[in-house]
Amino acid sequence: MELTQTACSIVVNGVPREVPVDVAIDALLTHLGRDPGMSGVAVAVNETVVRRADWTTAVVKEGDRVEVITASQGG
Repeated sequence: MELTQTACSIVVNGVPREVPVDVAIDALLTHLGRDPGMSGVAVAVNETVVRRADWTTAVVKEGDRVEVITASQGG
């Protein structure tokens, strides 16, 4: 019998987290309580920006470092 892994460890904005295995970036954002459709959000995985058009297919893997940046107005 083969055991399948259901969670993996990643780092999001410097904080270690357990997330579902092979979670796509859009689903990861939802998992983190963020709206992936919101404008002004950028995501980088292992210091490489992931295009928004790729968020549904780009998945995070064990040990990945993810940065989620939200633009804000101010002065």
